[in-house]
Amino acid sequence: MTGVDDLHELARRCLAGDADRLRTFVERCQQLVFPLCLQMMRHRQDAEDVTQETIVRAVRHLSTWDQARPIEPWLMGIAANRCRTALERRNRRPVVIENPPEPVSNGQDSQGTIGEEVQRAVDTLRDDYRQCFTLFHVQQLSVQEISDLMHVPTGTVKTWLHRARKILAEELQRRGVTAD
Repeated sequence: MTGVDDLHELARRCLAGDADRLRTFVERCQQLVFPLCLQMMRHRQDAEDVTQETIVRAVRHLSTWDQARPIEPWLMGIAANRCRTALERRNRRPVVIENPPEPVSNGQDSQGTIGEEVQRAVDTLRDDYRQCFTLFHVQQLSVQEISDLMHVPTGTVKTWLHRARKILAEELQRRGVTAD
């Protein structure tokens, strides 16, 4: 993407006072952030809430973004931190069974498409493995960028990626999913 459609350029224009570009900037940020939030939170409403918190925080603190660097890792860092905070809050709350949040999966217990099976397997990963896997494979961030976002050494990121892949392969094999 180039020109006005580029998120980096949209951010610069917002910082320069172009209020007309703010709506476009927010929409593009939502498109980028929501998949990560959904992957990490595993519940649509929670992901929507965290996405909104992320966008508000990003717009409020846009002036702190280093314009010499890409904006996507900065934005994804905010999203990852908001997700971790929300997960910590969720884990401290008592469990209420009456109205559980809507899960990401479509609710089918039978074996679905390969994509659905992979998603179910990803959902079984512990939070740090799932976040690392998603940032690397879905958001296509580098190991160094993930290291910076998650505040862990690059070696830890590599270990988590390796373990996540191994667990996913074992889970998919256990479920009878094969690559034909």
